[in-house]
Amino acid sequence: MVGARDMWYIPTPPRLTISMDLSIVIPARNEAANIGPLVGEIRAALDGRVDYEVIVVDDGSSDGTAEVLRGIKPAFSQLRLVRHARRAGQSAAIRTGVKAARSPWIATLDGDGQNDPTDIPRLWELARQTPNAPLMIAGTRRKRHDSAIKRLASRIANAVRARLLGDGTPDTGCGLKLFPRALYLDLPFFDHNHRFLPALALRQGGWVQSIAVNHRPRGGGVSNYRVLDRLWVGIVDLLGVLWLKRRAVNPEISEE
Repeated sequence: MVGARDMWYIPTPPRLTISMDLSIVIPARNEAANIGPLVGEIRAALDGRVDYEVIVVDDGSSDGTAEVLRGIKPAFSQLRLVRHARRAGQSAAIRTGVKAARSPWIATLDGDGQNDPTDIPRLWELARQTPNAPLMIAGTRRKRHDSAIKRLASRIANAVRARLLGDGTPDTGCGLKLFPRALYLDLPFFDHNHRFLPALALRQGGWVQSIAVNHRPRGGGVSNYRVLDRLWVGIVDLLGVLWLKRRAVNPEISEE
């Protein structure tokens, strides 16, 4: 399922540092107006509470996103900037960030600032209660601050997806998720797979818990998605994930 457009530069994955608890992965494209304040909010939410790093994957931005991050890095040692030479898409950016991550747990959130970093500690505390489980915690946006047509399209897409895939997740489009790095790397990868992570985690033998989270208006810039583009691509991808689900094999394994 990976075509020519999915070829991108991936940095050599560092040796996993288990002493670090959590890697925050942020896919971002043309978010110069939002990425600085978002990083600041992450620091305010997590400093002193968890050992973490922030990996921003700049997905071929044509604005000053990278320059903003370079200006922050000298005073914030936990910040890492990884760049795609050309736009590869949100799923590819998440995958690049997860591969580069140094910790066993990953939290993702969108670079537009609409996800609230103050929700991360709550998700992290839940993950700590089940440290060895293949658990994916999926945010469910309360009082979405999007256009009416975007909310309607999302409601329809979630209903159709839930009916066909049975993933029990009311809002797979929410960018705020937390999961083990190992679980993610075992999932099938294809363009736009970030919309189906709960279903893919269930297919892999994991389990999913949905948690209500805050949602905010976009601070600046414009959305990188158009509703009709997402609709047609989503239909094709949905059929592909349905096929993958039906072909899943998860043997019980014991070692002697």
